[in-house]
Amino acid sequence: MAIKSSQTLVSEALKEIKTISTDDAHKMFNDNKCNLIDIRDIRELQKEGQVDGASHIPRGMLEFWLDPESVYFKDGKLDLNKEMVLFCAGGLRSALAAKSLKDMGFEKVSHIDGGFGAIKQSKFKIT
Repeated sequence: MAIKSSQTLVSEALKEIKTISTDDAHKMFNDNKCNLIDIRDIRELQKEGQVDGASHIPRGMLEFWLDPESVYFKDGKLDLNKEMVLFCAGGLRSALAAKSLKDMGFEKVSHIDGGFGAIKQSKFKIT
C-alpha cells in the first residue's frame, strides 16, 4: 500500500483550488464579498494575533461547522452564499481545507497564498 505524503496531498489540492493574494483577499473582505476564515489552532491565534474581523474555525471543525446536517453546524456564523476565503499560518492546511470544502460542494472557495505570514505583511489589521 502506497501512502501519499502530505506534500503530495497539498500539491494535488493546489491544482484544484483557487489561490488568491492578500491584496485580492483584502479587497473582497472590505467589499463584504467573502467570509474570511482563520483555520489556525486557537493557540496560534493567542500567540501570533489574529486578523480583525476574521471568523475563527479550527481546522479540525471546519467541515462540521459548515455542514447544515451536522450537530456542530454554526447557523448564522457565516454567509454560505459568499466566497469562503481560508487561511492558516503558511498556506498548507488552508489548501487542504479549501479542497475539502470544494469536495463538500462549496463552489466559491479560495485560500490565501502565504497564509498568516503573508497577511501580517499586508493591509489587514492584526489584533
